[in-house]
Amino acid sequence: MLSHRQITSRRLLLATAGLSLLGISGCGRTGVRDAGVASGPSPTASGGPPPPPPASPAAAAPSGSATAAAPAASATPAASATPAPAPPVAGRHLTEDERKPLNELDAGRKVVAITIDDGPHPTYTPEVLALLEKHGIRATFFLIGENAAEHPGLVKEIAGRGHLIGNHSWSHPNLRALPEANIRDELTRTSDLLAGITGKEPTWFRSPGGDWPAKTLKVCTELGMRPMGWSVDPEDWAEPGTDVIARRLMAELRPGAIVLTHDGGGNRSQTVAALTGFLPTLIDSGYRFTAPPA
Repeated sequence: MLSHRQITSRRLLLATAGLSLLGISGCGRTGVRDAGVASGPSPTASGGPPPPPPASPAAAAPSGSATAAAPAASATPAASATPAPAPPVAGRHLTEDERKPLNELDAGRKVVAITIDDGPHPTYTPEVLALLEKHGIRATFFLIGENAAEHPGLVKEIAGRGHLIGNHSWSHPNLRALPEANIRDELTRTSDLLAGITGKEPTWFRSPGGDWPAKTLKVCTELGMRPMGWSVDPEDWAEPGTDVIARRLMAELRPGAIVLTHDGGGNRSQTVAALTGFLPTLIDSGYRFTAPPA
């Protein structure tokens, strides 16, 4: 038979063990609460954004503290956040002058820059490339992202022949009518695609229509690209006729000119024909051809 002392001791042992199993101590309570949060269903498992965190004393902390910043960040769904500006091209620092559209080169030198917009096009881009190759001319091609995505082989050919490739937006929209976030998307998607095809980030951008609202220049600078305009525009995009295009080119040409032409966006046979006569005339006149530095 157990003594009274033995019975009392056994009861105390059983009671202590029971409390331990139930987790009544302070560490046990905290452990149960944390485990409940950690083992709950993932907010993204159902496809929805994570719910905002519950109110806590940490929310009252000063805005500069780490505890206050964390809940605010998790309360904003990633999909609705404003895209952060993309980092500039590595090592690309733009001066104040470089942030302004370049419309012409050094007027004291008998040089001209030929630029070709809106490609690549499966018919006219190869014709323009052949013409440039014939005369040993290096030009600048401002490519539309949608067209480049459809004809990556032509993008590689343009780069492979030593021509400069620039960004001309993804879909050639009216950038003035777009919010800044959409402008950034148009430029970033195009730069990413061209870099993926050629292995090199474009360092020049030409705004569709040559329109330069402040927000477009801002995004262009943030992405490390210089803006390029033009000083000679034969309006070949309107298909006015080969002779008209050629006359306008000759009438407006001067040393340091940046010439605008097109190999995409429509029937560019008139442009190719006009360049066929225009380029040899420039060469005979002592002009040299250049592409702005990358």
